[in-house]
Amino acid sequence: MGIRGATLTHHLDAMETEGLVTRRRDPSNRRVHLVELTTKGDAAFQRMRGAAADFDRRLRAGLAESDTARLGELLDRLEANVSESAASETGRRRGGQV
Repeated sequence: MGIRGATLTHHLDAMETEGLVTRRRDPSNRRVHLVELTTKGDAAFQRMRGAAADFDRRLRAGLAESDTARLGELLDRLEANVSESAASETGRRRGGQV
């Protein structure tokens, strides 16, 4: 998910304090924690999912499917450009060039 361990623990601590999740050790592997939504957590998830779907509908209002497909292609290209640029910069720094 791209979240560092300490950050994830911080978020889970807060969610557990709010009664949104429970955590317990996996009995078959004590290095593993099992995290489950509580009833309150599931209700919050359903509200957030509904809000996200509503926002997505408003965001795409008036756009043809071809418009959103083209936008996706353009955003993918921008991401690739940034990734290529970052990789190039890292390579130059490792080679002693700046």
